[in-house]
Amino acid sequence: MSTIKPRINITTDEDVRLALKGAAKRDGVPVATKAAELILIGLTLEEDIILASIADRRTARGAKFIDHVDAWK
Repeated sequence: MSTIKPRINITTDEDVRLALKGAAKRDGVPVATKAAELILIGLTLEEDIILASIADRRTARGAKFIDHVDAWK
């Protein structure tokens, strides 16, 4: 069966493989689908960490603030 989605090959240890296989079986989806779902969740969490870091710098003591009106000029 062909697909238009790009493929990524990864190598994991046996514990990860078994956990992934078990989660896929529990949810009634193929292992590859479960892996893709978990990768997406991980990337979302990674993005949240990066955005929180940016927000922390912007709200830090001594941060420079720009007036709303000036920002939209």
